[in-house]
Amino acid sequence: MPITLDTYRLLGRSGLRVSPLALGAATFGTEWGWGAEREEARRLFDRYTELGGNFFDTASTYTNGSSERLLGEFARSDRERLVLATKYSTLRRPGDPNSAGTHRKSMLASVEASLRRLGTDYIDLLYLNVWDFRTPVEEILRGMDDLVRQGKVLYVAISSAPAWQVSRMQAIADLRGWSPLVALEIEYSLIERTGERDLIPMAREMGLGVVPFSPLGGGVLTGKYGREDLNPAGPVAGETAGSRRSLNAALGMVTERTLAVADAVKETATEVGCTPAQVALAWTLNAPGVTAPVVGARTVAQLEDNLGALRVGLTPAHLARLDEISAVELGNPHALLAGDHIRAVTSGDMEIETRR
Repeated sequence: MPITLDTYRLLGRSGLRVSPLALGAATFGTEWGWGAEREEARRLFDRYTELGGNFFDTASTYTNGSSERLLGEFARSDRERLVLATKYSTLRRPGDPNSAGTHRKSMLASVEASLRRLGTDYIDLLYLNVWDFRTPVEEILRGMDDLVRQGKVLYVAISSAPAWQVSRMQAIADLRGWSPLVALEIEYSLIERTGERDLIPMAREMGLGVVPFSPLGGGVLTGKYGREDLNPAGPVAGETAGSRRSLNAALGMVTERTLAVADAVKETATEVGCTPAQVALAWTLNAPGVTAPVVGARTVAQLEDNLGALRVGLTPAHLARLDEISAVELGNPHALLAGDHIRAVTSGDMEIETRR
């Protein structure tokens, strides 16, 4: 059945209702060399909200702060209806080591700066953006809980962290009565499915809604890359250096495997009668555990195309074909535990041989 932006979903174990596609505001501002100028960003915001969208994703350092400033400006007249998610932990001031990291000082300073830029009294959803492998989890959780008790943050969440640390944090929060994590933001798409090994099953078990970023694989799944963009020699030089295209190539997102997946997406799009981007997003929307993929657009035309994914109906055959070509090895112990023999011996369906 087709869905719309106002077909709201619960975010994890919370009662918070969010749209099935979140609008990423990393494209609000051009300080990173790509993105939307203020007027176009305003049009993106207006089009998304007039269709019922309420879920926005930004961070303290996106476009050097312009993302939060513009989002706050646009949201001011309808603030209560909107769900604003931002993040902390990435470096805000070069040369100041305490302006980055997951510790309490970084957290509180980043939140205060975000509140000022957003022009609001509270943040609906605060993510820990990137795990730093240094700060004790109790310090993080207590700091987040303090912010919730102060009313500066309503819900807390996490991104780009190991599954075992996230599950440990959730268990500690539950045991101590601190604010639980309600969302997990991860990179997840048809070309990046390694989250299925541990992160997504953990999130489903622990009550975190999965919010995928880069669901179009950095644009690879839109079909705009070809074999000529393969880059085995390292960073791209020349006229495309410094562009989003060269960045994706340098990050290794354009490979024979990812291009093969993109070809399958294009074939499916032709059969369904939609665009490749819509197929890729529709697949992610159908994935178990996913609450709301984050879409980023620089133009209203791109946004309209992405939102068209809500109307795409992929058949079981389409989903199976896409699943097969994009599958990743689950590794140990997952592959072992999925085997027929293990399922049989653990369910009592066959005799178990005991060895000493």
